Amino acid sequence: MRSKGGEHSLAGRHDSLAELAERQHGVVSIRQLIGPLGYSRSAVARAVNEGHLHRLYRGVFAVGHKSVLVHGRCLAAVLACGRSALLSHYSAGWLWGIAKIAPEPVHVTTLAWRRERPPLRLHEARSLKAQDRALREGIPVTALPRTLFDLAATVRFDWLERMVERSEELELFDLREVEELLAATAGHPGHGRLRKAIALYQPTSFTRSGLEKRFLELCLEAGLPQPRMNYVGEGFELDAYWPERRFAVELDVFETHGTRAAFERDRKRQEDLLLAGIQTTRITGPRLQQEPDEVIRRVARLLSERALYRAALTPSGV
Repeated sequence: MRSKGGEHSLAGRHDSLAELAERQHGVVSIRQLIGPLGYSRSAVARAVNEGHLHRLYRGVFAVGHKSVLVHGRCLAAVLACGRSALLSHYSAGWLWGIAKIAPEPVHVTTLAWRRERPPLRLHEARSLKAQDRALREGIPVTALPRTLFDLAATVRFDWLERMVERSEELELFDLREVEELLAATAGHPGHGRLRKAIALYQPTSFTRSGLEKRFLELCLEAGLPQPRMNYVGEGFELDAYWPERRFAVELDVFETHGTRAAFERDRKRQEDLLLAGIQTTRITGPRLQQEPDEVIRRVARLLSERALYRAALTPSGV
């Protein structure tokens, strides 16, 4: 419907605008208003003056009220930065659910260099391929592998490891996709740190018997007391056991057993061992393959501490 002077009436487009705002967390862009919705620029200006639209950024408005939730602020930031823009870095991590704190300031990556727009944090990308892009809850965002790659250059390594772990818990992590991204980005900031963070997710070449053999070899090379392998006694079957220390190592080919029932059994077994006075630690095939020296260093320390503990129990140290 046209108002006098040939301009589209705000009331005439109210239903379409309300539907769009509902889909877009309460925000719209000037391109959408004068494009699909058919407003003139003067009609938009009147809507701002009358309080129907509230300017958040140049060319981006909240519909009906100024208060916009975090999703709306994130989408508004992306809309303000052009068609190629994507929510990125810590903000993307929050949207994917791998970072817990809501993003302030909002981080946006774009192909075209733009001057900083406080309070936004802008990043320029040389390229954004199709596999770098995703849409989550209606917000254009860097795909999860690209999000992890961007974060790898900026966050603490223990945070990065936790984010990778969280993405696996949410069933979002795809090792193949991350490896493909790393193969195309050698030398970029964050490359080495992300490769290290996913090392434990790499398939291991160890079989059960191969893992046990390698662990025994490393213990002997390090001068540790020889454990009894595949020990059966006291109601347990233990992969590697030092009876005099009442200390055991459980060796896992896979990092997790993959089912809730297995998870619960493992926790109960851990408690049963503690109640029997046997201290245990778990070592996975990927850990032993990726960082054997660190694994054996930790086992040696645990054995030493266990010996001191046992010695303190009786004067004879038995």
